[in-house]
Amino acid sequence: MKRESALMSSIAHIGFLTLPNYSMIAFTSAVEVLRMANYVGRTEHYRWSVITPDGRPVQASNGLTVKPTQTLAQSGMPDVLLACAGWQVRDYVDAQLIALLRKVDAQNVPLGGICTGAYALLAANLLDGFQCTIHWEDMSPLHADYPDVHFADELFVIDRTRLTCTGGTAPLDLMLTLVAMRLGQAHAAQISEQFIVERIRGSSDFQPIPVDARVGFSRQELIEAVRLMEANIEEPLSLDELARLVSLSQRHLQRMFKRFLNVTPTHYYLSMRLRRARDLLRNSDASVARITARCGFHSPAHFSKAYRLQFGHAPSSERHG
Repeated sequence: MKRESALMSSIAHIGFLTLPNYSMIAFTSAVEVLRMANYVGRTEHYRWSVITPDGRPVQASNGLTVKPTQTLAQSGMPDVLLACAGWQVRDYVDAQLIALLRKVDAQNVPLGGICTGAYALLAANLLDGFQCTIHWEDMSPLHADYPDVHFADELFVIDRTRLTCTGGTAPLDLMLTLVAMRLGQAHAAQISEQFIVERIRGSSDFQPIPVDARVGFSRQELIEAVRLMEANIEEPLSLDELARLVSLSQRHLQRMFKRFLNVTPTHYYLSMRLRRARDLLRNSDASVARITARCGFHSPAHFSKAYRLQFGHAPSSERHG
């Protein structure tokens, strides 16, 4: 179970440990939230340091570099250190980097990774016993390499003293969540308004992972079954219809879902429909009754019960939020 540490609400100095070929959009999405937090608050709520093991700038995947950079000794120990990575992350996690991360961990400083930065923590055995997330392109092979680590599908995960986040603009949502924990939801909302962000995504939001990335291109029947589910939300197909359309027995289809997605086809389909319902509740003016029908539920009572079990609250609370 993911747990937010009290340490997270006191973070004021963030260290960004940049690895070669790191994702510039992920890095700047995080940094810009901190800058805007200071701007709207009219005071220095946050400061940040760009850190490399030797203090010299490294090139991002877009060919640009960020200055100034410092060594950890020059920056001083931050309140949290986030490894920022991108392409070919395995090529840049060496003994020097692992030693740096373990040194920070020995000081009881929270650690994290954005985009593929979680790999650095995995290689240093610093995610054992924690939940984590990473960009979906790297999740499948890492499942095989680290079978004892629980990888979550969410955009970001805060688990005690570990913060891991996917790529793209997801670090913006992670940082807005940290701002809300320290300075309040109103302050975070002001920042999102400045960025013209319609909604702050939370840790319960999933990163959209193509099913072929989850299971591999060789599992065409499973990929086709999921695509059929996606195309039939309002009038869900039965398990018998799904199996027949992909030319498998129901039993074989059940086994494939369990093996590659760790869930039954029925539960996977239900979760898909409920996530679609949540998107509609948050981003449309359709009535709850209309959304109930559009997502394949025959009664509001059934929809409300399933929604509570999935997300922990009633559908109507999405509108209140």
